[in-house]
Formats: sequence, C-alpha cells, structure tokens
Amino acid sequence: MMRYTESLQKAGVLLALDGLHPPSMGARVSFSCGKPDVTDGPFTEAKEVLGGYWMIQVKSKEEAVEWAKRCPASDNEMIEVRQVQEFEDFTPEVQKAGRKEPALGEQLKQGQAS
Repeated sequence: MMRYTESLQKAGVLLALDGLHPPSMGARVSFSCGKPDVTDGPFTEAKEVLGGYWMIQVKSKEEAVEWAKRCPASDNEMIEVRQVQEFEDFTPEVQKAGRKEPALGEQLKQGQAS
C-alpha cells in the first residue's frame, strides 16, 4: 500500500490522504425537526465502513478509475471514486449567496485562481 501511495505522490496527483479510526470511536449527528441528535459509535446498522481516503487531482473520472484499479486492495475491499464539488457545480442562487459571505468569497477566489 505504501508503494501505491508513493506512486500517486511521484505522479504529482496526490492531494491528501488519511486513515480513519473505526466507527466505534466516532459519533453520528442526525437532524430531525431542526434539532441535532448525537449517537455514539459503534453503529450496528453500518454495513459499509469508510476506512480512509486518498484525494487525487486528475483530468477525468476515467483517470481516477485507472488509479483506483492499481490499488493493491484485498478481497472484498472497495474503492469509491467521487469528485469534489467545484463552485461552478452549484446553482446560480447558491453561487450568488456564497459570494456575499466574505470568508467564503475569499476561499472561492483562491480556488478559482488555482
């Protein structure tokens, strides 16, 4: 697994990676009628558990899938490939509201500049 991570890094596509503690150490916050409800782990109804992630920057979903296929995963492990939402992915109304928030607006400017 270290060699795989090193190959992502050497290719210049790795942005971030982290392992996660098991659900038994976590909590879930759900909302009903506008009020938060906290449930400490473990979660008996959990069928799939996120154990960690790699965040990579590539040109296409196909390229991301190719990287995922190279992972030396064990039997019954799964990698889910998902794209991070960009500012332009949101509706015009959400973009307009986001521009009104100074801190968010600054983050958006930095993101669009890169």
